[in-house]
This record gives sequence, structure tokens and C-alpha cells, in this order.
Amino acid sequence: MTRTVPGRTDHVVVVGAGLAGLSAALHLLGAGRRVTVVEREALPGGRAGRRELGGYHLDTGPTVLTMPDLADEAFAAVGERLRDRVELLPLHPAYRACFADGTALDVHTDADAMEAEVERFAGAREAAGYRRLRHWLGRLYAVQMRRFIDANFDSPLGLLTPDLARLAALGGFGRLDGRIGRFLTDERLKRVFSFQALYAGVAPARALAAYAVIAYMDTVAGVYFPRGGMHALPRAMAGAAVDAGADLRLGRDVTRLERSGTRITAVVTDHERIPCDAVVLTPELPVAHRLLGHRPRRPLALRHAPSAVVLHAGTTRTWPHLAHHTLSFGAAWRRTFDELTRTGTLMTDPSLLITRPTAHDPALAPEGRHLHYVLAPCPNTDIGPGAHAWSDLAPRYRDRLLATLERRGLTGIAAAVEQECLVTPADWTAQGHAAGTPFSVAHTFAQTGPFRPRNLVRGTDNAVLAGCGTTPGVGVPTVLVSGKLAAARITGTRARPAAAGGGHR
Repeated sequence: MTRTVPGRTDHVVVVGAGLAGLSAALHLLGAGRRVTVVEREALPGGRAGRRELGGYHLDTGPTVLTMPDLADEAFAAVGERLRDRVELLPLHPAYRACFADGTALDVHTDADAMEAEVERFAGAREAAGYRRLRHWLGRLYAVQMRRFIDANFDSPLGLLTPDLARLAALGGFGRLDGRIGRFLTDERLKRVFSFQALYAGVAPARALAAYAVIAYMDTVAGVYFPRGGMHALPRAMAGAAVDAGADLRLGRDVTRLERSGTRITAVVTDHERIPCDAVVLTPELPVAHRLLGHRPRRPLALRHAPSAVVLHAGTTRTWPHLAHHTLSFGAAWRRTFDELTRTGTLMTDPSLLITRPTAHDPALAPEGRHLHYVLAPCPNTDIGPGAHAWSDLAPRYRDRLLATLERRGLTGIAAAVEQECLVTPADWTAQGHAAGTPFSVAHTFAQTGPFRPRNLVRGTDNAVLAGCGTTPGVGVPTVLVSGKLAAARITGTRARPAAAGGGHR
């Protein structure tokens, strides 16, 4: 049995209406708790927010949705179904990968379609390697989800299960790029199945092979787009929570927590005092620790993942070679990861994610217009330019981005931009993100599983953490799981583990 919050837990206050907080709220409601959710912004969503700009509807956070079954679990906790509130569009292809040599590969999550595409792109030998890789990814996911992702840990001893041996037998503790290289030899293909290590904040050459589980989510389980944009998901979760009895209070900034001994007794906002029996805290770790008045001591300081510059561009035209999600790889690879995670310099030959949400939902832009979201990874402010430096850097970097896109086939993009919003590490810092990164604490070995900041807080009996800084980690699927795990700490019950097959039923 894992530890749970002792004493009464009838009324729970959830601080933050992001994906983690809303997931926690739905699971708590399903277990019969009274739930109040407080959110500082005027809309639910947290990182998955929404901004209106001259008739364009911008998703301010993630643009890729995988593993929607994890969201469906939260809806199911209150007797609802995700598909009744959100129209999910499966993306075919999931991505288009464009390489510096002018070649392109469509990444399909259907096995037969992807095998045929790999054979067209790189030959029969690589196609056979892809089949073996896909099988390995499925086995890796099944082992990790059951015991290492969808699991609360009280100590590293929680790792000592038969699945640890299974993970080791699968090569999960080797290096990611080496393990992928056992299946594929084409360097371009290897990038498609290892770039996801960047989400974990670690270069593929140093990342554990276990992190290939992210590639499973991206390239096997299916990639989806919610009609209305990614913000449609938290909006629907908030609606389901309210319909199930949650008290959702928006525009409320939590200023302090009242306590009696080791228990939180009330959450105080800039509007009111809310008595509670337990609290789920989803803000960034430094904010949560400040509210708790306690910062855990760790032998080593936390390392943070790289950050990103995001250019939201509303344009008068689009470009035919762009899919919904396009990965635009530069020629550099190892050097790029060194720049992002070691030297702290801006990418000299950038690899970019370009998302075109109007490909599947034209209503996100004015009639005849198009919306493009360009994400350029960059060093966080701990190792790269500080937040203050971006006031000078930002306009120059924006011009560099547009010039790079022009060279890569987006001819005339600068002239086509009629509305834009540039987000830099300075903006992430202003939003309270540590090290100026929205990707939180990196997934080094010492910051993964039971070694990651845990969701129970030492010295406070009835506070639980949720979100990307705690168990199990960064990304939409894992953040949804973090909310479920936080709820389980309070209720002592667990929803069924996520299915290993993924996909939307």
C-alpha cells in the first residue's frame, strides 16, 4: 500500500485549473469528494490556455495530443465520455518530417502505412527494422505504464518489482540513441524516433532508452487534434467537473495557505478564504513550495529542461508541403543538443516544430487566413541567456526564425504575417516558470520515478502536488496521470491503469 493523506478529506481545494488540476478534480469528484478549484486566470487550462489575437485563436501551450484514453479516464470518473464533449480528429500523418537534404517522411501511426512509407523512404531493410522497433516500443510502454508511469512511489524501493527486471531485459537502462540504432541505421529515421528525448530535457546520446516510451505515444498510439484547438480539452474537463458538482472559481490568485500544525486548514485567495480538509497544488514547484513555506532539501539542485521560443503567426497564406505537424530538421543533430543542454547557446542550425491548426479547423482564423505555430527549442535561463537578455534578443531571433523558414520552403512568410505573438523565456519567467522553461524539471535519471520531486509533501499531512514538476513528469499524457495520482493519494482508491494499446476508443 502506498501512503495516503490521513484524516478527513471531505472537501478538497485544487489550486490551478490546468490539465493536472482538472484531472485531479474529476477523479476526486468521482470518489465522492466535494471539490473547489481555484484558478488565477480568467479561463481554465493553465499552460493549455487560449489567446485571441485579431480574429485568430491561439493555443498558448501544447499543440500535440496523444493518449486521449488518459483524458477519457478522468471523464469516466464522473460517468462521462471524452468524445461526448470533444470532437477528436485523428491526424494522418501524425507528423511530416522534413530533412536538410530535401527529403521528407510522413510519420503514420498505422503499422502497415508506416512500414510502406519507411520502405519508400529508406528501403526494405529499414522497413523491417521499423517493424521490430514498433514491437519493442509497445512492450516498453506496457511495462513502464503499469509500474513506472501510472504509479505513486513512496521510496526507490517501489522500483523493486518484476517489471524492473523486464524493463532491464528490454534494454531500458541503455542509451536511447544506441537502442534505436539496433533497429534503424538511417540517421534521418533515427531522428524521428529519438527527438522526443528533448521533451525529457536530455540529449538522445545521454537519455535512457526507457524514454523511448514518448516515441511510442507519438508514433504508435496515435496523434489527435481536438476541434477548437487544444484548449477545447481543458474547457471540456472544466465543464464536466462543474456538472459533477465542482465549484470552479476563476480569476482567483492564491496568496497563502493557512495551517494548524501539519495540516492545511484553508486556502486564501485575493478574494476569499476557503476552508478545506486537503489541498492539491498544481503551480510550478517554486510557487507551491513558497505557499507551503517549505522547500525540500535535495543532495543536488534540480536541473531544468530546455525552454522554447514560440512564434504564433497569423498569415494570409499557407504552404502546401506543411502537414498539421511538421518537423523541420536542420543538418546538425548532436551539436544542437549540446547547444540546448550544455553550452547554453541558441541553435545555430535549428530543428523546429511547425503546427498548422487551421489545416483541420479553419474556424481558428479569420476566413481565408491561416494560423502557424513555430516552436524553436532554446536553452533555459539557468544555462543560456537570462530572462532580461531576451528583450534585445527577441526581435533579432524572430527575424532569424523567419529567415530559416524562408530557406526551408515557406517562401514569402515574412510578408504574409499579419498578426503575430512571440513568446520567449522572458515570458515563461514572467508566468512563474522556473528557469524560464514551460517544460519544468528535466527527466535525468536522478529526477525520474521515485527520484523526481514526490507528490506528497514532507511536513504537511494533507497537501499533494500535481503537474509536470512532480510524478510522473512532463507532457500532456503524464500530466493527466499526475492528477489521477494526486487524487489517489487523497482517496486511497485508484482508477484502472491506462490501457497499453493507447488510442481513442
